[in-house]
Amino acid sequence: MSLAQVAAAARSSAALPLTLSVAAIDVDAEGAGASVGVDDTVVLPVASAAKLLLLAEVARRLDGGELAAGQPVEILPEDVTGGTGLLARLSRPGWTVEDLAWLTAAVSDNTATNALLRLVGLPATERLARDLGLEHLTLHDRVRDERGPDVPPVFATGTARGLARLVALAVRGTMAGPAASARLLGWMRANTDHGLVPALIDHDPYAPGFPEPLPGRLLVADKTGTDTGVRADAGVIVGARRVAYAVIAHWDVALGPSTERAAVHAIRDVGRALAAWAQRRP
Repeated sequence: MSLAQVAAAARSSAALPLTLSVAAIDVDAEGAGASVGVDDTVVLPVASAAKLLLLAEVARRLDGGELAAGQPVEILPEDVTGGTGLLARLSRPGWTVEDLAWLTAAVSDNTATNALLRLVGLPATERLARDLGLEHLTLHDRVRDERGPDVPPVFATGTARGLARLVALAVRGTMAGPAASARLLGWMRANTDHGLVPALIDHDPYAPGFPEPLPGRLLVADKTGTDTGVRADAGVIVGARRVAYAVIAHWDVALGPSTERAAVHAIRDVGRALAAWAQRRP
């Protein structure tokens, strides 16, 4: 198995009525064969996978002392929204910065996301993306229940290449420094949605010691995104190799639920190819 076979798995979806964008990076390898991409520079809606950029900025500020993990954050009425998450359904009034980060990473909490975005500001995420060389990874707005003509049409856009690069920087410890990188990966490890890339992978979602390899098993840390006509997953698979990846599927919802099922199956097939590469010893 090679990274070329990851590309082959992605290209097998070419006959489907959807766009499947894939990027994979062998974090510990060097040279031309260390990465592969299929339509990985296409700018697409990426839904909540882009919350990784927000979490990266929060991790950077915690590491630099601009924020404190235990700092209280008031949840304002404009933060509260539906969709994924728990915060809008809980009675506790007070939360800390790190509480909100765990909620954003673990259950993609939209209310927690909005509170963190209000705390750090959209311009800060734009600066971080630019500083890290993340092509076109952009948070356009807060999360909303409805999007009218006076607001951006989608929450976030990006490329598979940019998302995979962000994860690879964190795995290498160079996303604003080792401590911030480790914090981001720890949050990603808490993600409870294993229905896309990890779905068909024999992995241990709860093993301690991440990101140290687990003999005979794979470890995964990721962030998924789901929206109308969008499924996205960005993360790292840790085995004999460490493989950072991003997979984005986009389709016309008018084509019906069969296209959504095809998109999910295509992402899972890429996941199996990624896992096979991660298991191969250098």
